[in-house]
Amino acid sequence: MPPPCCGFLSQFTHHHLVAFLLTFFSYVVLHASRKTFSNVKVSISAQWTPSLKNSSSPEFAPGETWDDNRLFANEEEATLFLGALDTIFLFSYAVGLYVSGVIGDRLNLRYVLCCGLCGSAVVECVFGTVTEWLGVYSVPLYCCLWTLNGLLQSAVWPCVVAVMANWFGKSGRGCVFGLWSACASVGNILGAFLASSVLKYGYEYVFLLTSVVQFAGGVVVFFGLLTSPKEAGLSVESETGLSPVETDSDSHRPLMSDEEEEEEEVCDGGYYSVQQQEEEEPKEPQQPISFCQAFCLPGVLPYSLAYACLKLVNYSFFFWLPFYLSSNFGWKEAEADRLSVWYDVGGIIGGTVLGLLSDCLGKRAPVLALSLLLAMGALVGYSRSPNDQLVNAALLATSGFFIGGPSNMISSAISADLGRQPALRGRLDALATVTGIVDGTGSIGAAGGQYLVSLIESKLGWMYVFYFFIIMTGGSVVFISPLICTEVRAIWRERRAQTSQL
Repeated sequence: MPPPCCGFLSQFTHHHLVAFLLTFFSYVVLHASRKTFSNVKVSISAQWTPSLKNSSSPEFAPGETWDDNRLFANEEEATLFLGALDTIFLFSYAVGLYVSGVIGDRLNLRYVLCCGLCGSAVVECVFGTVTEWLGVYSVPLYCCLWTLNGLLQSAVWPCVVAVMANWFGKSGRGCVFGLWSACASVGNILGAFLASSVLKYGYEYVFLLTSVVQFAGGVVVFFGLLTSPKEAGLSVESETGLSPVETDSDSHRPLMSDEEEEEEEVCDGGYYSVQQQEEEEPKEPQQPISFCQAFCLPGVLPYSLAYACLKLVNYSFFFWLPFYLSSNFGWKEAEADRLSVWYDVGGIIGGTVLGLLSDCLGKRAPVLALSLLLAMGALVGYSRSPNDQLVNAALLATSGFFIGGPSNMISSAISADLGRQPALRGRLDALATVTGIVDGTGSIGAAGGQYLVSLIESKLGWMYVFYFFIIMTGGSVVFISPLICTEVRAIWRERRAQTSQL
């Protein structure tokens, strides 16, 4: 029987709510600071290429006075360097995800999470605020700081997903994680608000504000977050069936496993527990699996490759959507920024709805495949959007629903499923490691895709960029096609078994 898709909220305690909110807002403040850099690029570019360079009164001051913070000859060169910083960040972020996931499974998740939040806040403050106040402008320094920022930020996502999987069990995971994964989209909206509120005082104060907010979030997480029910002193019974950190093998079983029906029985609230023999001796705890072992787990490689294609499309909307709206339709930059929010709104709704549907069905891959196929149609429709903001917003929200929703599913609920599958029976959690592999592979695809988008747009135009997006979305379906076939056959067998019993 598929797990129930409702009636599970009553099983949660206030500890679950606190864990949900703290992990949610920790990634909100992180993504807000990440979005801030995109919002102040125009101001940074203007600062690095002073317009007053000896043009008004060359005879009154030597050139060195005007060249102190002149890194580039023109704004085009400054824009190219800002794009290079985006690529540097994404590649360092991807490499860091592979490492931080392994670290998170071996150290206290709270320490690793707070180190990423607070360390990244300090680096961003130095990058945007301290260098401006001290008048220090250096291309190598900016590259080193932004590389370090990517490495530190990579410690956050694997840890928050692992904490969420510890607190929320298999039943209802798709719905809960779908709602929770809206944290990135909420962070984008918050980052735009924070940037617009203080940008008139200078871009350095935007970095200062977001850094302070992020550092404060890290401090709150350090003193308030419990990484598992055991830290709250909750036993299996007191969790009313939620047993994400049991010492038996059930804690390593995913929500979508076909093997569960042979060994598990439904308890109150729709949660599952394995009947253990009393005479069975407990197994000695084993060390966390290695990076290579985690990479070879069933489903990890297909979903990682699918996420590389999908995150390329998702992050291309993240980086290029306001520019596309301004250049293609001639709308003002402020209007384009406001309109681009509808893509995030669609992603928030899509992640929650698709997660709920996958819980009701008991399988993830078929729901994911259907959404991606519809996403290809949505991309075709959006590429032909008329010059009407209302129609564009509707098509944009639809695209966000079918693209952002599956992206949120893979990076959260499916990563948690992969980190608790039967192949890990008897081993310690591999949640952070698996999450780091999936998200790291996706970030590599996103990093390479940004250059391809700019290249295709400059050579062929925006229509061919959307054709590229459609191909990448289809590639995601191809990579998970073996899993789709397996789960569809499992559904067919379940339906036949139910029919034969009638």
